Amino acid sequence: MIRSMTAFASGERATPWGTLGCELRSVNHRFLELGVRLPDELRALEPALRERVAGRVARGKIDLTLRLRSAEGEGALQLNAARLRELSELAMDLDARFPRLRTELTELLQFPGVLQAQAADPAELQAQALSLLDEVLDEFVRAREREGGKLAAVISERVDGIAALAAQVRAMMPQIRAGQRTKLETRLADLAQPLDNGRLEQELVMWLQKLDVDEELDRLDSHVAEARRVLKLKEAVGRRLDFLLQEFNREANTLGSKSVDARSSAAAVELKVLIDQVREQIQNIE
Repeated sequence: MIRSMTAFASGERATPWGTLGCELRSVNHRFLELGVRLPDELRALEPALRERVAGRVARGKIDLTLRLRSAEGEGALQLNAARLRELSELAMDLDARFPRLRTELTELLQFPGVLQAQAADPAELQAQALSLLDEVLDEFVRAREREGGKLAAVISERVDGIAALAAQVRAMMPQIRAGQRTKLETRLADLAQPLDNGRLEQELVMWLQKLDVDEELDRLDSHVAEARRVLKLKEAVGRRLDFLLQEFNREANTLGSKSVDARSSAAAVELKVLIDQVREQIQNIE
């Protein structure tokens, strides 16, 4: 299925250590270029994240962001009972010496080690992050496919237009050849020293061979068939289509250079317009 290189997807999930968020966004690029931004708790997971994305995406400049937002009002901070016990025993020892010593609750909570954030389980947090990435990747790929379907429809329409123009040129060529033959015969007849029939026929054949575009039209038909086949493949086809467009353009240029009739010249120009429109769309395809 045709996929666009432009897409965005995001997702979140709650964990015991806060809310884990994931974002994927991409734009066009010749190759796969992945930028990763991670919280400190997930730095060790970067190679696995890169592998997951590369396994689902072939091309594009992609930004992957993972965030871990600490929970608020959900017991994210815990009292360190052992540290409080130590401080209590120390306070009782000092009470006889400093009977007026008083400790405010806010001061006690600010003492190092009294309040602790709930420690994350690295293995479980990484498993949660990978699972969330898989969900976001699924939506990311679906978004690429939805946009790719639109691009494929536009490309198919232009390819059909190329096929129709090639058929028109093929249909008009007998009339164009007949007209050129008449013009050449008239010019040769006006020569001061007329050519014999054998030489005349030879000149006519050589001239008409220069105007022959049957091979170019046959190759265009072949390229059209290949483009239609490639558009149905279930793999990344952007580079393949880009190469095929070069072949399309080569045939269109040859048709234009061989044209001696306003109708075929106009058809060659229209072919180049359609080919250029296809090229614009292919730049967005994975």
